[in-house]
Amino acid sequence: MLTPGLPSLIAIRAFEAAARLGGFAPAARELQTTAAAVSYHVRQLETQLGVALFLRHAQRVELTPAGEGLAADALAAFATLRAGFARAIDADQTRLRITALPTFGTAWLAPRLGRFRALHPELRVELDLSPDPRDLSGGGYDIAVRNGHGTWPGLRTVPLFPSVFTPLCAPGLVEAVRGLDDPSHPLRVPLLGRPDWWELWYKDLGHPAGPAPERFGTTFSAEHLDIAAAIAGHGIAIGSPILFAADIAGGRLARVHPHAATDGRAFWLAYPATRQPSPKVTAFRDWIVPEISTAAA
Repeated sequence: MLTPGLPSLIAIRAFEAAARLGGFAPAARELQTTAAAVSYHVRQLETQLGVALFLRHAQRVELTPAGEGLAADALAAFATLRAGFARAIDADQTRLRITALPTFGTAWLAPRLGRFRALHPELRVELDLSPDPRDLSGGGYDIAVRNGHGTWPGLRTVPLFPSVFTPLCAPGLVEAVRGLDDPSHPLRVPLLGRPDWWELWYKDLGHPAGPAPERFGTTFSAEHLDIAAAIAGHGIAIGSPILFAADIAGGRLARVHPHAATDGRAFWLAYPATRQPSPKVTAFRDWIVPEISTAAA
């Protein structure tokens, strides 16, 4: 008598393969096991069902009438499963999920994603912006742009451009910030951006101490917000001339000093090592690397 519940899936899979391919040996080759193992699992299924599914001859096997009926249902069920898996793979390959830092995503990537979509209209792109690194191992995201030293366990990384920063302000404020390279020189506008970046920038110019806290204006949570305030004329920010190259070229921002400092980090393209063969990841990598090179030049 059949015991409650579904028979062993391993046994069902062995039976389906043997029925579809016409024998235990070809089924074993497909399942990467032995003919004896396939025979054993089919025998277990017959025992559980209480029905003979194959007639065993010296050099071949033959489905019984009960086996033929079950084989039709099993083959149809597995064909449905295979089609479902194929659709899932196809759907995943047409959906590219990117996670990036807010400033990079807002200032650089989002304005250029249309170029990538024009090259790959078959891909539906989803962009997530987060200051904290998202988990790429769980399948929620395909690819990330991170800032650091490029050593993250389980990820393959491609360098994009160095993390550099320099004073930037609205063109109308350039005269007001003359003498900026001396941290003690009085300025008519406040400083914006990360104090540690300002300190590194001044140290590169030979000043051990950075600007005094009272020289800073409004504190924002992200670099692109500092730059937005600078464009509006509310102060002089310290930011990436690469990320904001379009604003500089468009006359919305001006570089106040030729020197750019670095904290030793860089921007990296990162993706799970197991996803390296993915065509959509390869397409994005092959697009962004030369695009970044042009902007960074």
